[in-house]
Amino acid sequence: MSNIIEYIIIFAVLLVILLAIIKASKKDVNLDLNKLVEYLGGKDNIIKTESEHSRFKVTLKDVSKANKEGIQKLGAKGIVEIDNQLKIILGPSSSQLKKYIDELK
Repeated sequence: MSNIIEYIIIFAVLLVILLAIIKASKKDVNLDLNKLVEYLGGKDNIIKTESEHSRFKVTLKDVSKANKEGIQKLGAKGIVEIDNQLKIILGPSSSQLKKYIDELK
């Protein structure tokens, strides 16, 4: 009986550790939308936005005003710069960001 209790305790501890690892590996992208707009150079720097699945595409007046490191720290999984556009992989938050920026303008 003592062995069964020990195995149950060990199993419970391992389960808690496993759940903690899974939760830590899933980056929950809770974007600070105001901060992201700021990192894009402000609302006046944003010309056009598009959202497609997990990608957010933004056309900027001056792409040099964008803080790509800051955007990545907010949870972006990747950023590609082409001319005056940034393509940002945000996950499901991309449509939320587009809606937020469209309401700002």
